[in-house]
Amino acid sequence: MAIKKYVLDPDQELTNEQILMIREAAKHPVVTDDNPELTDEQLALMRRVHESRRAERRRQNVTLRLTPQAIQKAKALGKGYSGILSRIVESILNDPAELSKYL
Repeated sequence: MAIKKYVLDPDQELTNEQILMIREAAKHPVVTDDNPELTDEQLALMRRVHESRRAERRRQNVTLRLTPQAIQKAKALGKGYSGILSRIVESILNDPAELSKYL
């Protein structure tokens, strides 16, 4: 179904033709989803992209020795502190100037 747009002047009375168009439009459902359904082939491609990137996103377990003070401060950050520590480490490793302070 094609989308039809009309601009009506609020200061003018509706013509019989406009009233008829409005009544006809009211008989049809309002469709807000203008995205077509994906085919099986398109869905299969999406799955493959997802699976190929899974290895990149997978977290690995490592053993890291921290001082009791560092652990206490990290745990004080609350639930999810290990994820915060991971982002801190990654941030430092991605910043050569900051990293050089600790080498």
